[in-house]
Amino acid sequence: MEPDLVSLDERLLTAGGGVRLVRLRLRLALLAMFIIPLAIFAPVIYGFTRPDASGSLLGQGVLIGLIALVMGSLVVWVSRRILEPAEQLAAIGEELRDAYHRARADALIDPLTGLGNHRAFQEELDRQLATVGRYGGTVTLALVDLDGFKRVNDSYGHATGDELLASVGRLMVGGMRRSDRCYRIGGDEFAILMPQTDAESSAIPVRRLLATALGDGRTAAHPQACSFSAGLADFPGQAADRNELLRAADAALYWAKRHGRTAVQVFDPGHLAGVSAERATAEVSSAVERTAAMRLLRAVFQPIVDLGDGRIIGYEGLVRPLADSGFSNPGALFEAAVAAGRTVELDLACLETVVTAASRLGLDGHLSLNLSPRTLEAPEFSVNAVVSIIQRHGLDPRRVVIEVTEREGIEDLDRVRRNIEACRSHGLRVAADDVGAGNAGLRLLSQVRFDIVKIDLSLVQGGAQRDTSFEVLRILRDLAGRWQAMVVAEGVETPEQLVVVRALGLSAAQGYLLARPTDAPPTEPLDLETLVAIADWQPAGFPTVSLRTPPPVPTPPAPSRPTFPPRLGLEPTPGSAAALFASRAARHAEAGPDRATAHLSVGA
Repeated sequence: MEPDLVSLDERLLTAGGGVRLVRLRLRLALLAMFIIPLAIFAPVIYGFTRPDASGSLLGQGVLIGLIALVMGSLVVWVSRRILEPAEQLAAIGEELRDAYHRARADALIDPLTGLGNHRAFQEELDRQLATVGRYGGTVTLALVDLDGFKRVNDSYGHATGDELLASVGRLMVGGMRRSDRCYRIGGDEFAILMPQTDAESSAIPVRRLLATALGDGRTAAHPQACSFSAGLADFPGQAADRNELLRAADAALYWAKRHGRTAVQVFDPGHLAGVSAERATAEVSSAVERTAAMRLLRAVFQPIVDLGDGRIIGYEGLVRPLADSGFSNPGALFEAAVAAGRTVELDLACLETVVTAASRLGLDGHLSLNLSPRTLEAPEFSVNAVVSIIQRHGLDPRRVVIEVTEREGIEDLDRVRRNIEACRSHGLRVAADDVGAGNAGLRLLSQVRFDIVKIDLSLVQGGAQRDTSFEVLRILRDLAGRWQAMVVAEGVETPEQLVVVRALGLSAAQGYLLARPTDAPPTEPLDLETLVAIADWQPAGFPTVSLRTPPPVPTPPAPSRPTFPPRLGLEPTPGSAAALFASRAARHAEAGPDRATAHLSVGA
């Protein structure tokens, strides 16, 4: 903990006074050293100087001179030996005091703007509030926040941002009264203390300062006008104590920023209601930042299974927030990241977590990693950062698939397309995730060519029950086939859904029926025929049918109508998904030979 500057100053002054006192005592002691020997030798001297004493006056004088010379020399030598360290200590004390006062001044001054810093602001605020509380009067606090300062840093560089901050500092020094005190209390945040003035009166010079900034706040590197928003509150009129004053000025500032910026707003009690949402957003942003920075995440993996032979051909890496993160589930975490504008930061942290765990487990096959479109279209996103994470953990980028979800709308499609192509240039494959869900629909598929198409679970689960979902599945399969892209069905949770996706000829699938996400995923092939035969997985709305012992096979349909694909090794059971598929295929066959051919081909 830092020592209190005032108490340290008092200790230094006390130490300086102690050195002077020691010096005085030493001098008195040396004087006593000279006087006491003289007093001791006085009788001897007197005996030599008596009239009846033998010896000449010359001898007596020489003796007295020798004694005085020896004693004086001794006193001088001792005094130098003793006082010299004391003098050095005094000089060091003076230097320390000077250095302390310079350091204290530097500790209270912002070096960039020359204004007081946050500590100086806190000390002066306490002093002025104490003065008002003791003698009466009013003090106004103005909190000032520059508008669009982050954009200046991003567009023109930090050097230009520093120059802009320095110009604002000079503007405040020249534009406020001598009695006013200006401080830089944060990155682009300033505070002004105006004694003996209420908030309404203080708003006048602050608005004049804003007008000056709009007219003269340009710099050579930043030719655009400089603007700010300010919130004002006074004590004791609008606040009863220090915390209330800060809260009131903060509420007025956020009100100004939410209602157009470039404004000076005096506090009104109604402003406090709107600040709670802003503070909640700030808290959420801080929680997301902490989760990403401290890697409060756990990686889990869900196998992706080949629908032909049950082999595990890859894994999708997912994350779960730890209990210490403050988020109960991944959905809440990612929604918070979107609200706080921290999707890039969180996505990269998730990639780091998943790749680290995958490298440790030594998983075979491809590894799917998820990226949000908001990340891909963010200016600060770099594909090199993704590749660096992958290579740092010893993974081959050619084994990695970047999944781009279609659940979120895309604003900058050109930037997303460029980043996808940059991923391909580094050897990464790209998958369209959650196809058929969300607001974006099939827009992404129509604009970008993907290596893998992952069909959303809503279509997969609806395909076993609704004709429309079944038809969409067929169209997506044909579209991916023309691209020579792999089709993966997500959300396979029942035997009926597995029957449908296999019957459609989809390449692979994942879902709770096959394997749940876990930190210790299976590596052995799955027996798909056994999974289909488990009657306990039949969903509600379907008759409970045991597929372990199939009932007698019904009379096959006419040759013109397609039968259930034989490669599954199962005959249609009345009431089962297989029979439902056969009946749908028969209905489509009535529509014409092209439709029937399309359905017959899926079982070839």
